[in-house]
Amino acid sequence: PAAQQSPTGASRRERRPSMFEKEAYTQIVQERLKESSHDVLYVEPPFDDSIAEISKEWKSSMAKFRFANTYRMEPLRKFQAHSVEAKVQQILTETLKDVKYDEKLFSHLSLELADVILSAVKDFGYHRYKLIIKVLFIQKTGQAINVASRWIWDVAWDSWVAAKHETETYVALALVYALYCE
Repeated sequence: PAAQQSPTGASRRERRPSMFEKEAYTQIVQERLKESSHDVLYVEPPFDDSIAEISKEWKSSMAKFRFANTYRMEPLRKFQAHSVEAKVQQILTETLKDVKYDEKLFSHLSLELADVILSAVKDFGYHRYKLIIKVLFIQKTGQAINVASRWIWDVAWDSWVAAKHETETYVALALVYALYCE
């Protein structure tokens, strides 16, 4: 408080802009993202002139949903590893049949494959399972590799699947972990 006021009262600390002010919204987003790898060229504000009305909608849209407890301790349908493994193997084979090893391509392809596998596994309809997908590309240069994961889980309901696609230049490994959330 003492730093804000001078004896004459003339100098004050500069006010930080509010994110509900139209002009300051782009500036705030650029400041928050300046240390990221993305360049912000233009940000369209999510509101029009009626800031007060929109801010109420914006705040209410960010509210968390609350659901009643179902007291369900086991899934309606248990995770079937063999059917998921066949589907993941099919996706790997179809996607990677004519692909040669390239570091830059595989960094993006691993993310795309993980998204495709995730949506395919979600189509099976395993409710209340948390799905974790890992896609690894390993270049063959005469080395050996061990992949290890450690989890704390319920052996009755949780499971995992591994699928592999191997060519002359690389090995693609997809891991799917299904963890039941009570």
